[in-house]
Amino acid sequence: MDAFEKVSEQPEAKRLLRAALDDGLAHAYLFHGPPGVGKRALATAFAAELLEGGTAARAEPARPPDGVAKSTPSTSRVERRTHPDLYVLEPLGDQIRIDAIRELRHDLHMRPFEADRRVYLIFGAHAMNEEAADALLKDLEEPPSYAVIVLVADELGSLPETIRSRCQPIPFRRLSERTVREAIVDQAPELAADEATAIARVAAGRLDRAALLLDDAAAKRRVERLRLARSAYLAPEFDAGAAAELVVAGSRARAKQAREAAEAGLEGLELTERETEQRLRRAARGAERDELLAALEELATWYRDVVAFSAGAETAVHCDHTDELREDASVERLAGAEEAAELAREAWRNFAEFNVNAPLALEALFVRLRRSFAVAGVSA
Repeated sequence: MDAFEKVSEQPEAKRLLRAALDDGLAHAYLFHGPPGVGKRALATAFAAELLEGGTAARAEPARPPDGVAKSTPSTSRVERRTHPDLYVLEPLGDQIRIDAIRELRHDLHMRPFEADRRVYLIFGAHAMNEEAADALLKDLEEPPSYAVIVLVADELGSLPETIRSRCQPIPFRRLSERTVREAIVDQAPELAADEATAIARVAAGRLDRAALLLDDAAAKRRVERLRLARSAYLAPEFDAGAAAELVVAGSRARAKQAREAAEAGLEGLELTERETEQRLRRAARGAERDELLAALEELATWYRDVVAFSAGAETAVHCDHTDELREDASVERLAGAEEAAELAREAWRNFAEFNVNAPLALEALFVRLRRSFAVAGVSA
């Protein structure tokens, strides 16, 4: 089996990488797309092809990276990060800073130890600060002939155009509902069919989010958020501040969970106290932000489901809550639900693009959600 086929879907990315292997390599690549869709896994597989040519001896089984099919049997030296010609850089704390890029640049001018080339994987490349990006640009302009640099980014907006223009873009898309659902069924075969489908739809094409939603604590947070979504138009006395506090508390619980998982993953690594704390803080902050964005997506999709049911089309993202949707749907509620869905999407965009104060922004959102239904005259 082609090494790239261990990664789910992503035909365009695979086509571009196979062409690169067959027809000639660029000096730098930029893998970009949402989290949890296989970027890291395919970057690792690409590095293995470049350094080991797909013939590396296999070793002990390992947990597959994001986007890898369940059938992956074992790991190579590249996957274990023990190949002497592989260099992996990830953010410490919230950013990739210039000192880390300077260390990479020093290594960049060392000739290969074993393979014909050296491969540099920069995960979380969107987290480079301005100084780090400027420092890396110098080597993207005139890299050594034996070096292949692979940047992996969840978003392009934070990367300077000068960096993007010097890399071969490798785009990644959200995965299909079918692929995500199959992964869910593999991990939790005991789930009811409607629950598995709902989780696949709520995950919105991301395997990492689907895996999280199988966690009991995450499942409870989802139920709580849907209760809040309904309360905006059902509760006689709706407290926007209390609703915001519940969402923030859920994101902080997720952050704590991520920090604890990161602590377990760092055991045995030779890191300074500062490096350890930076990695733990980054894991927590990333999880907290992702949980807030997930909450806003769930609000938006709930109101879109209300719109669909109110219009007579009983198709839903939250298909495991169809009884509640049928109960809530009405022609009178249609306009309010349409406005509420757009308000939640607008809040999502603001959270994704700007550094907003979560409690205040969420309270303002819930006030506006309540008002959208009140204007239509259908709130309790």
